[in-house]
Amino acid sequence: MTFDRSIKIAPSILSADFANFGQEIRAIEDQGADWVHVDVMDGHFVPNLTFGPPAVAAFRPHVKTFMDVHLMIAPVDPYIEAYAKAGADMITAHVEAGPHIHRTLQAIRAQGVKAGVSLNPGTPLDSIEYCMDLVDMVLVMTVNPGFGGQKFIHSGVEKTRKLRQMIGDRPIHIQIDGGVTPETAPLVAAAGADVLVAGSAVFKGGSVAKADVYGENIRAIRAAATAAQK
Repeated sequence: MTFDRSIKIAPSILSADFANFGQEIRAIEDQGADWVHVDVMDGHFVPNLTFGPPAVAAFRPHVKTFMDVHLMIAPVDPYIEAYAKAGADMITAHVEAGPHIHRTLQAIRAQGVKAGVSLNPGTPLDSIEYCMDLVDMVLVMTVNPGFGGQKFIHSGVEKTRKLRQMIGDRPIHIQIDGGVTPETAPLVAAAGADVLVAGSAVFKGGSVAKADVYGENIRAIRAAATAAQK
């Protein structure tokens, strides 16, 4: 995957039809999704429980683009290898999920996959200042993690702007997750984000049988964000 800062839309399959993941993944990709975002939750670090490594391995054959696996689990280190073997292209871990984020990022890179680091809304940027040489992406949470469909937390816009300055010319993506819509996407795109996770905003009103709705939703978010990019 060559690095660029064009807007990438990463639908979260947490909002897909759980009985029909294979077709849902193919539908969003056919309709223009750039990445497929997989939200892994443990019922401990966040108040919800989702996909283990076998589920991610089952998704893998259907994903033709890029599988972006967001681990909202603690402790995270013991599970990195399993999710890498399940086929993740990128594994993102939270600063807050363990005592040694630098070691966690080393462990992700050691598996030969791309490494992301995530910051909850209340977590400051300086917590990753000394890890920037180990990351391919920084994920700025614009909701508190654990559930889809939450309202966008606007302090994430200024955080994104400061992060973009901190990154400078390094080839590091900025991903936004939480409350992304055609209304909020331009705010973070103008601040420097280039990967937008959207769950309900992509899947609302559509289905495998009405996949063109997914396409309309993806295009609306992309157009709004791209127009705001500097």
